[in-house]
Amino acid sequence: MNPVTSELILGGQKSGKSRRAELLAFQWVQQSSNHRAVMIATAHAWDDEMRHRIARHQEERAERVPGMTTVEEPLALAQAIGRHSTPQTVVVVDCLTLWLTNYLMPAPDLTPPATAPSAQEHTAALVAAIAQAAGPVVLVGNEIGLGVIPMGREVRAFVDALGRLNQQVAAVCERVTLMAAGLPLTLKSP
Repeated sequence: MNPVTSELILGGQKSGKSRRAELLAFQWVQQSSNHRAVMIATAHAWDDEMRHRIARHQEERAERVPGMTTVEEPLALAQAIGRHSTPQTVVVVDCLTLWLTNYLMPAPDLTPPATAPSAQEHTAALVAAIAQAAGPVVLVGNEIGLGVIPMGREVRAFVDALGRLNQQVAAVCERVTLMAAGLPLTLKSP
């Protein structure tokens, strides 16, 4: 892994985002016997298809990055980064899009408490956690604003919120990469 403290990897579905994040984590772990990798998974298994998808990702990740610890955290992402970030640990967050979905369109069994801070407040805490992380942080998120304008007020609001989240995280990250067809395009670099 290059000496970058934070990287945001954006792209469409199946563009190679997670694989790039896993490659960076693998490279980090290979640099030193003291290096570790932690995956903070934000997905929530709300149906059988999602449970199967999560299990498949876990199996594939174990093959690509042996020894990577996985922490499931669908909501308290900033706190999870703070808990797991050390100078010897790369923290991989996969993915910001599902994390935002968990706040704005939560599954019935994942509804944030009524007294919970807003998505904007959580985003501000996330940006601060990335900036204050003790070690490298790699974040994965979808770029969904390249297509047609979606039908429906709720979907348009989600696309807008994700665009704002991506911009705020990109502003604090040292490197931003756009993935397409498995190929990385550097948008921002130190």
